[in-house]
Amino acid sequence: MAKPGQSSFRRVLLSRLLLLSVPVLLLGVYVTYRKARSTLLDTARQNLTESAVRKGESIQEAISALQANLLTASQAIVFRSQSSTGYQQFINQLAQQLPTPINCVQLSDIQTQDIVSSTCNQSLPVSQQVISQWSSQQGEVSVDPSQIDVTVLPPLAPSTPATKEAEANEDKSQLPLLLSAPVYNAEGQLQYALSLCSTLLQSKSIKPGSLSGEPVVITQAGKILVHPIAQEVGRNINQELDSSRLESLVEDAIAGRESFIHLTLDGQEYVAGYTAIESPISKSDQQWIILAVTPLESALIGLQDIRQVLFILTCGLIAASILATIYISRDLARPLEKLRDCALHESQLHSNYRIPHTFKIREINQLAEALDGMFERLKHWAEELEAAWKEAQAANRLKNEFLATTSHELRTPLNGIIGCLRLVKDGFCDDREEELDFLQRADEAAIHLLNIINDVLDLAKLESGKLSVEVELIDLRQLIDEVIHLQAVSIKSKGLEFNTKNLHEKLPVLADPAKLKQVLINVIGNSAKFTDSGSITVSTQIETASDKTQPVVNTDDSTLVANVSTIPSNGQVTENQGTEELLPAQVVVTVKDTGIGIDPVQQSKLFRPFVMVDGSTTRKYGGTGLGLAISRNLIELMGGTITLFSAGEGQGTTVNISLPLVETKGQDTDEQLDSESPSQLSTELPKQQDSIGEINGKIHN
Repeated sequence: MAKPGQSSFRRVLLSRLLLLSVPVLLLGVYVTYRKARSTLLDTARQNLTESAVRKGESIQEAISALQANLLTASQAIVFRSQSSTGYQQFINQLAQQLPTPINCVQLSDIQTQDIVSSTCNQSLPVSQQVISQWSSQQGEVSVDPSQIDVTVLPPLAPSTPATKEAEANEDKSQLPLLLSAPVYNAEGQLQYALSLCSTLLQSKSIKPGSLSGEPVVITQAGKILVHPIAQEVGRNINQELDSSRLESLVEDAIAGRESFIHLTLDGQEYVAGYTAIESPISKSDQQWIILAVTPLESALIGLQDIRQVLFILTCGLIAASILATIYISRDLARPLEKLRDCALHESQLHSNYRIPHTFKIREINQLAEALDGMFERLKHWAEELEAAWKEAQAANRLKNEFLATTSHELRTPLNGIIGCLRLVKDGFCDDREEELDFLQRADEAAIHLLNIINDVLDLAKLESGKLSVEVELIDLRQLIDEVIHLQAVSIKSKGLEFNTKNLHEKLPVLADPAKLKQVLINVIGNSAKFTDSGSITVSTQIETASDKTQPVVNTDDSTLVANVSTIPSNGQVTENQGTEELLPAQVVVTVKDTGIGIDPVQQSKLFRPFVMVDGSTTRKYGGTGLGLAISRNLIELMGGTITLFSAGEGQGTTVNISLPLVETKGQDTDEQLDSESPSQLSTELPKQQDSIGEINGKIHN
């Protein structure tokens, strides 16, 4: 039963795949759409720029053609005669023969300002300034092209049949120009002005999608001469909504940069290409900016088909993605669902049941194998946990025994101290010698009590990691002699034989003398405590690198002492695996007794805290069970090892304490130990040995 807020793996996989694939698909469609739009815009911009260049060239070519034709007509022979009967016919023929659509051709008298002949009902004005210029050049029969005056007129009202026909065809007549040329008679006198009005930019309405664009002409001063919106003609660009862009456009065009721009005209966005041409107006050194503009939606009309195709394609791809995701999620989830069903059969976990490995997906088969291995490990861990639980119960029992034993061990010397002191205090002693005897007993009980408390404190320091040692170069033989001197009286008082064998003259080692002395006293004291008859033997042996893997053999007995670990140069204890690398020599202190011995099953537990062979309060031998545990930790802190071996109950015990032996060079060992300080000796240790300071640092850390 699924819990609230949880979902199946198949549903999660399906949703994740869709959440990943659909946004990626939509993003790809969006990028494609933007790329298509950008491509269409680039094409429109390029075509509009080329169209603007073509429009500028057509304006220049048309004006040049009109000037040439007007110049030729003004020099016609008909105007040299005195008769005006043929003027109207000549003007009509001229209007029909010109390649550029002509709105009006007119011949006017300079003196009277009367119209002599005309093809329209409108009067084409000639400025007095132009007439004055022509008058100054009287006497010349031929007309200079510079004498032809070109001006821009406001849009003409339709009056000719040609104009009406253009209106019928929805033509747009724009940029009306007036060209005027002087006509001289045969005597060279200025008599007439021949004027010609023509609209240069004429085009049908632009169809959607056309990239030729509508013309816009702007002077360098910013005056609009041609515009798709008739009301805008004659205005200045600084009066437009998009004036800043138009002014920038004029500057770029004058600088000779042909390019494109986006404009807002009459609230609609346009794309425009532009260029600049020389102004055809007489006596003007300005330029005209020619634009070809088209609405943005017209430039992007092809995008509608692309949008429709992309919409259909997106819907199809999303549907295909959903179907593919459902199929993939089903195939991926089905093996896991089978594994789930297998894992949920808890009763099978206690048998030899194995999960099938017949899936088509290699990783799923590997997962099945891993689950099988996990089940096996769980069974093994369950067994280990059960064993650990039993061991924890045993440890708890040992701790309870330790508390009971410790309280008994503390109470016994305290009762002795209190009893002896009260006897002395109350005056029950017969003489001074008896008082001293009671005081001596109280002192011994106090020392015993202090040793118990010290053991407990040392164990607490070990468990908290605060117990440290301070090593220095010492003579192990001398330290052993001191311990033997302290223990000899108690050993001999029990009638035991105390032997010292193979004690070398000098045994230089790096150790904490106080802590090592505590360990030796504890080990030898245990031998004395648990040995009722027989002997105790203390011996030393030096092991070289070649015989590290060999067991230690006591010179007094052929009994083999199992030494299963070696000490590397860094002071860390490692198991002996038959390594062939050269290790430093060690000195092994062996304490062998003929005491009660230990059951081999119990030997591995003796170095644990609170462990005693007999933990009852009525046991024969006293103690708290902390001595060996503290001794092992102290020896390991000094880079050594301590091991215990017993063949069985009643067959005695052998304890081996191993410490790295310091090899000195250059002088005799006795002289170095007697004359040089530890710091001086440490500088002459072998390269593989750590210095005293380094060992101190490692031990404290």
